[in-house]
Amino acid sequence: MTGDAIFEMKGITKVFPGIKALDSVSFSARAGEVHALVGENGAGKSTLMKVLSGVYQAEEGEIFLRGRKVRFQHPLESLTQGVSVIYQEFSLLPDRTVAENIFLGREPTNRFGILDAARMRRETRNVLALFGDRHRFGPDTLVSDLDVAQQQMVEIAKALSLNAQVIVMDEPTAALNDAECDLLFQLVEDLRGQGRSIVYITHRMREIRRLADRVTVIKDGKVAAAFDDVPETGQIVEAMVGRDIGHFYPDPATSDEVGAPVLTVHGGGNARLFDIDLELCAGQITGFAGVQGAGRTALALALFGAEPFETGTVSVEGQPVSLTSSRKAAKAGIAMLPGDRKAEGLMLMQSVRDNGMISARAFSNPLGAPNNTPIATLDQMDKLFDAFDLRAANYEVEIQSLSGGNQQKAIVARWLSLAPKVLIFVEPTRGIDVNTKAVIYAQMRSLAQDGAAVMAISSDLPEVLCISDRVLVMSDGKIVAEFGYGASETEVMHAATEAHLGLETL
Repeated sequence: MTGDAIFEMKGITKVFPGIKALDSVSFSARAGEVHALVGENGAGKSTLMKVLSGVYQAEEGEIFLRGRKVRFQHPLESLTQGVSVIYQEFSLLPDRTVAENIFLGREPTNRFGILDAARMRRETRNVLALFGDRHRFGPDTLVSDLDVAQQQMVEIAKALSLNAQVIVMDEPTAALNDAECDLLFQLVEDLRGQGRSIVYITHRMREIRRLADRVTVIKDGKVAAAFDDVPETGQIVEAMVGRDIGHFYPDPATSDEVGAPVLTVHGGGNARLFDIDLELCAGQITGFAGVQGAGRTALALALFGAEPFETGTVSVEGQPVSLTSSRKAAKAGIAMLPGDRKAEGLMLMQSVRDNGMISARAFSNPLGAPNNTPIATLDQMDKLFDAFDLRAANYEVEIQSLSGGNQQKAIVARWLSLAPKVLIFVEPTRGIDVNTKAVIYAQMRSLAQDGAAVMAISSDLPEVLCISDRVLVMSDGKIVAEFGYGASETEVMHAATEAHLGLETL
C-alpha cells in the first residue's frame, strides 16, 4: 500500500468484446483528499470506478481496501465495505420520502420485524445534520419536491449513512447552477475534512483547480498522466487529448461574415418572458447569459414552440411564422438541441441510426417538410455521422451505449439533415470531454459560416463569452444588456445581477 491510501487499484485490465476498456491501470486515493479523475468520454474513467465498486470484475489486477486485498462481486459488497458511487443519473425514487430513499432495502425494524419508521426518521436527521443547515429539507420530504442539488445531497446522505469512506462523484455538477455548485463544493470540502476519500470525475477545469489535491488522466484505457498536485490546465488538456489542441475556441466572426437577420422577434411575451425584441443573424453566434431563472431557457422553448409566445410577432427570413408547436418551429427551419439530451433528445434504447433519422422521418411527408429541405436517407445520415467522427462499434448499437459527446454529435447530425436556418444550443457541452467540446465549438462556427443563425445558452459563462460573437444578458424574463465579443465575466455578471436586483446601471 502507498502511505495512507484508503484504496489502491493495481494493474487493472478490463476487456469487453472487441475492446480493451482498461489496460493495466493503477489508481489510488488517500484519506482526506479529493483525487480528480479526468479524461475524454470513453477513456475508461467510469469503467474503472465500476470495477472498484463491483459492477464489473477485472480480468487482471488487484484492489486493496485499507491494506486488505478485496474482490467485489456485486455493488452491495462494496457498499458494505464503505465504497459508494454517486452517478450522474440519480438512483432515487421520486414518490418516496428522503428517509425511505436513504434506507431503501435496509429499513430498520423492531424486534418483531416491523418497520421502525421513527428510528429511520431519527437516523436520517442524524445524517442530514452532517450538512449543517444547508439541506433545508427533512426526513419526510418527498424526493419529487427537491431540486437537483438537494437530490444530490440525498445521494451523499445515503453514502454517509453507510459510513462510506470512499465516495466517487461522477460529473456531480452537470445539472447544477452556480449557486448549487458552490453548495456542492462546500460539501466536498466538508467530506475531505472528515477524512473521507473523494474521487471526483469531471470535465470542468475550474472545478479541478478549486477542489483537487491530485489529478490522474485516463486516455484510451491507460493512465496518460498522474499529477501529485494540480498542474496548469494546458498540461491536463494535453494529457487528455494526446496533443496540443491549439485554438480551443474558434475565431469570432468578422463583420463581413455576419449577414442579414434570419429570425426576428418583436414584443414577444408569455408567462415567463416580457417584451422580447431579438434578431439572430446569419453567420453569427449569439450567446445568452444570466443568473438561474433569468429566462434564457424559456426563450429557447418559446422559439422552438414548446412554450409559445402569447404576444408579439416572429418572422424567419422576413416571413411571419406561427411558433405554436415544435413541429411548426421545425417546419420554419428552427432546430433546438436540448440541455438534457438523455431525457429530452434521445430514444436511449433505439439505435444510433434510428435516433439520427428521427427528424428526417418526421418530415418525410413533403406536405410537412420545410421548404427546400433535403430529407436525409440512411446513407446520408451515416455520412453525417462519419463527418462528425461519431465513435460507435456500428450505427445499429443502442445510443445509450455511447459516451455523452458522441450522443451530442448524433443530435447535431440529426438536425443538420434538415438544413435548419436557426440552431439553438442549450448547454451544448454539458458532460462532454475537452476534445469533443472543441469539435462541437468548431461545428457551431462552421454552421454559422454556412449561413445559419446560431443561438447558444450555457451555464458556463466563460464558454458563452468565448464562443459567441455577441452576448445578450437576460434577467427576469427580459433582455437587459448586449455585449460584443471580448466582454469580461465581471461586466456581464454585473449587468445580469444589477438588473435582477433592480439597480440602476452605473
